Amino acid sequence: MVTEVTPARRAQTTGKADRRSVQLLRLITRDRVGAIGLVIVVLMTAAAVLAPVIAPYDPTAMSNQRLAPPGGDFLLGADEAGRDLLSRALYGARTSLTVSLVVVLCAGAIGVVLGLLAGFYRGVLDAIITPATDIMFSFPTLLLALAVVAARGPGTENLILALIIVFIPSFARIVRGTAMSVRREPYVESGQAVGLSNTRLIFKYILPNSVAPIAVQFTTSLAYAILIEASLGYLGLGVQPPQASWGSMLSSGKAFMEMSIWPSVVPGVCIMITVLGFNLLGDTLRDILDPRLRGRSGR
Repeated sequence: MVTEVTPARRAQTTGKADRRSVQLLRLITRDRVGAIGLVIVVLMTAAAVLAPVIAPYDPTAMSNQRLAPPGGDFLLGADEAGRDLLSRALYGARTSLTVSLVVVLCAGAIGVVLGLLAGFYRGVLDAIITPATDIMFSFPTLLLALAVVAARGPGTENLILALIIVFIPSFARIVRGTAMSVRREPYVESGQAVGLSNTRLIFKYILPNSVAPIAVQFTTSLAYAILIEASLGYLGLGVQPPQASWGSMLSSGKAFMEMSIWPSVVPGVCIMITVLGFNLLGDTLRDILDPRLRGRSGR
């Protein structure tokens, strides 16, 4: 028997989801730390999206004002090639956030599927997936990403592929643990007893119970992905010139620290503030979505 989803039922479901989103946003803004993190994330995202509009110069345009200090024609100064640091920082935000978002979305989708398969079906699937993720966890994250990029060569596509491979295990492990816990609950066993299919059980019970840890992991992974992307860019294995990225800006500015600190300070501060914002937001989401932590933060 197939139950038809009427427009009224669909609208009711959408309305509940909207109310949950509004309630979550209200809880985040009530927390001082969460509100700060949210403001930072929103501002950095807006800067990245609006970079072509608000950047005062072309980020690749060179001038004769090399290593110019902040002020005058360049609000935050100029780099060793006379390029505006503010414009390059804005386009660097665009690069870092885009790469990180693509990486975490793809790694999250693959990791969630693998975690559901391993945690719900167990057996052979779990025996294959779990050891594979454990092996990947045994390597330092940056070293594993560095090995993949070094093997395939520098470039944006290879960087994204390397980071996706690096972040899949964390999502798979979290979802696997949740699936193993929820599948033993009485309501799941009751669903199996009345003949619900495994797919129905996964989407009705397992996946909804995994939303909270996935959301927290998504936010913290974005921060970590920005750090790794900047690290690989600093080593010359990330986004290639002339495209602006925070890591490559740090790398090119380090040779001129004695003459001007601004080519290194500007991207360094951008990385620090952005990572801080995502970490603060992730910590607040964890406190809100985990019932065991509610009321303990004292903020």
